[in-house]
Amino acid sequence: MKTPNNTTPTDFYHDIKALLHSARNKIYQTINQTMTQTYWEIGRRIVEEEQQGQARAQYGAMLIKTLSQELTQEFGKGFSIDNLKNMRRFYQCFSKGETASHQFALSWSHYIFLTRINNASERRFYEIEASNNRWSLKELKRQFNSGLYERLQLSTKKDKVQQLAIKGQVIESPCDLVKDPYILEFIGLPVLANYSESELEQRLIDKLESFLLELGKGFTFVARQKKITIDEKHFYIDLVFYNRLLKCFVVIDLKIGELKHQDLGQLMMYVNYYDRTEKQHDENPTIGIVLCKDKSKALVEMTLPENNNQLFASQYQTLLPNKEELKALLKEAMDE
Repeated sequence: MKTPNNTTPTDFYHDIKALLHSARNKIYQTINQTMTQTYWEIGRRIVEEEQQGQARAQYGAMLIKTLSQELTQEFGKGFSIDNLKNMRRFYQCFSKGETASHQFALSWSHYIFLTRINNASERRFYEIEASNNRWSLKELKRQFNSGLYERLQLSTKKDKVQQLAIKGQVIESPCDLVKDPYILEFIGLPVLANYSESELEQRLIDKLESFLLELGKGFTFVARQKKITIDEKHFYIDLVFYNRLLKCFVVIDLKIGELKHQDLGQLMMYVNYYDRTEKQHDENPTIGIVLCKDKSKALVEMTLPENNNQLFASQYQTLLPNKEELKALLKEAMDE
C-alpha cells in the first residue's frame, strides 16, 4: 500500500522517526551547550570570589566545600568538590570566555579532559580538531595518547607549525596530508610479532574506521589489492584511497621490514599509473605513501626527486609512542 505521495507506510514511519531523532539531538546539543556555559560561569564566580578572600588558599578550600554542600542539597548530584574544582580549572583554561571551537561546542567530558593538557597551544589544537572532526571523547583521548600534535609538528614545515594551534590541521598540499610516524596500535599487532604484509593489510581493513581516522581528514576508501596490468604483467597495490580535500588518489604500499630504494621505485610506478590512467583532468596528481617499519632518511632523500611533492615514506608503530620521546625528537628537529 502506498500513500498519495507514493511513499510506503514503512517510509512514512522511518521519516517520522528520523524527525524525532533529529529533534532529540538538537535538544541534547542545546542542553549540553547551556550546561557547559553554566559550568564556565560557575568557575568564573568561584575564581573571582576566591580572589576577594583574605587568606586565599584556606578561603578557597572552605568556599568550594560549602558551595558543594549547598548545591548538592538543592540540585542533587554533579556538584561534588572535585567537579567544582573542574569548573574552576575550566574557567582558568578558557578565561577569555571563548573557546577555540566557539560557543562550547564539545561535551563537558571533552572539556574536562582538555583542561588537563598543560600546554595552551596543544590544548587549543586538540579542541579545534575534536570539534571540526566530531571526535568522540574516546577518539580525542586516542589522538592525544598517540601524540598527534607532536607528530604533526614533526611532519609540518617549520613556518606552519604555529598554525596548528590557531587553525588546527590545514590540508592545502600533499605535504600537509602525510604524518611520520603513523600510529597503528588499534590493529593489535605487537612490535616484535612475526607478521606478514598481507596480515598487516587485513588488520587495517578490519579496523578501517580507525585507520581512516589515523590517516586524517578527507579520506575515503577505494580499493585493496588493486590489480594493475603493465605489458601483460600484473601488479597489486595494497591500498587505494581518495582524499576529498586535495581531490586526488592516495596509493599506499605496506612494507613490514626495512625500506629499500626498489620499494620507492615501485611506489613511483603506482603513482604514475594512476596519474596516467585513473586521474581525471580536474583532479590533482596522485599521492603515494609507503608505510614501513624502518627507513633510512638519507636513502629516501637520495632516491626521491628534488622538490618531490607526490611520494612519501613514513614509518608506522604498532604501539603507542612515548610522548616524552616525541617531544625530544620535536625539540631536536626544531633546533636543526
